[in-house]
Amino acid sequence: MERIMMAHGSGGRLSHELIHSLFQKYLGNSFLDQMNDATIVPGQEQLAVTTDSFVVSPLFFRGGNIGRLAVCGTVNDLAVSGAAPKFLSLALILEEGLPLEELERIIQSVADTAKEAGISIVCGDTKVVERGSADKLFINTTGIGYSNRYFVNPQQIQPGDGILITGTIGDHEIAILSDREGLEFETPVTSDCAPLNGLIDSFFQVGVKCMRDPTRGGVATTLNELAQQAGVSMLLKEESLPILPGVKGACDMLGLDPLYLANEGKALVIVKPEAVESVLQVMHAHPLGHRAAQIGVVQEGKPGLVLLETPLGGKRIVGMLEGEHLPRIC
Repeated sequence: MERIMMAHGSGGRLSHELIHSLFQKYLGNSFLDQMNDATIVPGQEQLAVTTDSFVVSPLFFRGGNIGRLAVCGTVNDLAVSGAAPKFLSLALILEEGLPLEELERIIQSVADTAKEAGISIVCGDTKVVERGSADKLFINTTGIGYSNRYFVNPQQIQPGDGILITGTIGDHEIAILSDREGLEFETPVTSDCAPLNGLIDSFFQVGVKCMRDPTRGGVATTLNELAQQAGVSMLLKEESLPILPGVKGACDMLGLDPLYLANEGKALVIVKPEAVESVLQVMHAHPLGHRAAQIGVVQEGKPGLVLLETPLGGKRIVGMLEGEHLPRIC
């Protein structure tokens, strides 16, 4: 008998197999089959709708907490779909015994982050379960935004397009790992958890073809998704990857690949080749995009293939995340 494993929640290959073989099998429709971070639904104004659940451990980490993460994660799914985030639902599952002081700090953070992102919390729900039936606090959100701009999607990606990242990679997962396991690195790493809608508003223009936020499974898994959906190949340049010294040091020490580490305040952006420099210039002028870089290019080749070129000119295949790096990172 097959059973759910931790790797089914990693955002990697097993997560995708579960989505396609089970959820799409029974629930598939023209909306879900878009397979984007948010679904555009028709109406007098096009609406973008997304939902997410948050089980991060620990609740508080360097650079954020589960409340800030819940708002940022939902806002970013809407923003990378080309929508303007407007409304958010907030549902809480509380474990008996959770200190009220901790809950208040988290809800205050939700309020502050919603204000930062320019969205409103419009509905919510709270359930309390017996001690031991949950781990302190879980959050579920639904986000709604207006999608009056042109819709970005992987089908627009073509050979020659530039692959951009809005900043350094791997910060969030290393921050969670450090706090959870009590690891002290020479250069402390802070989560990049942040709402991206302001940054995306600044550079969203004709020339931007597709965006994704590389959360679970990291940059590698997200680009594999896009390459498969677009039917193209992608080539990344290892020397172009923006990585903080603290993240690089942690990866070297622990044997981790930063391409597979989760991010919570970065966007992958695919743009027309002639728009690369202008989009990067605008990104660099924003506080959340000052480390933005072009990390690769879309090319002709085997559909769905992602390659990494090393500093010595060698190339290796970069596949989807296999197994589980670190559970409960978001």
